[in-house]
Amino acid sequence: MQAFESVSTWRQPVPPPASAARAKLIDDVAGQVALLSPGRLRVAVDGMTAAGKTSFGHELAAALRVLGRSTLRASLDDFKNSWREARELGYDRVSGEGYYRNAYDFRSARDLLLGPAGPGGSGAVVLCGHDPLTGEDHRDKVVRAPGGAVLVVDSVFAFRPEYNDLWNYRIWLDVDPALSLRRGISRDTAMEGAADAARVHRDRYHAAELIYLAEVRPQSLADIVIDNRDFANPRILSRRRA
Repeated sequence: MQAFESVSTWRQPVPPPASAARAKLIDDVAGQVALLSPGRLRVAVDGMTAAGKTSFGHELAAALRVLGRSTLRASLDDFKNSWREARELGYDRVSGEGYYRNAYDFRSARDLLLGPAGPGGSGAVVLCGHDPLTGEDHRDKVVRAPGGAVLVVDSVFAFRPEYNDLWNYRIWLDVDPALSLRRGISRDTAMEGAADAARVHRDRYHAAELIYLAEVRPQSLADIVIDNRDFANPRILSRRRA
């Protein structure tokens, strides 16, 4: 049993246990995922900004390892088009519309991450395309996923049609848009400053996520929807029947 992690510098530590209730829910979801197949699987953890996707992904991967499954962890934030390319091609990544349409590198995510990690894939998986902080190209860094490994990917926009067909299990962490906006601004204020954090979240990220909600209706595509407003007391709101 192995644990493979992204080389990205944009990494969040594994959170300490929040409550027995949260641990029970995580174990429940891990058990459901593990029963899908003994072969390789791909799990998406989607939700709005600051819904708790990365923490949930870390916790889920840890619970899967307890069940004897090797895991791979990644984020689609590590599969964005480079800023250099944006400048050279002159496309918009600053407005909400531009961010939603232009930021993500769908081809690399499909060809290097999701395809190889799937049940019929090669197992030669790239866990980071371009580092979101340094811009470094990591597409030549490949890990070899064991036959029963589970790839757990956290990201906004994970259920977009550009790669929605490649998931074996889809998790939606539900928080209301206003709470998402407040959490996102609060999280990034120390790094960006209050005014800049408010601007980028309101005008770019939040605006892009509202487009996603309207066009894709991601909650309707999820295998499980979890109310994650209270981290210590998450609740399953709906679960798709097998």
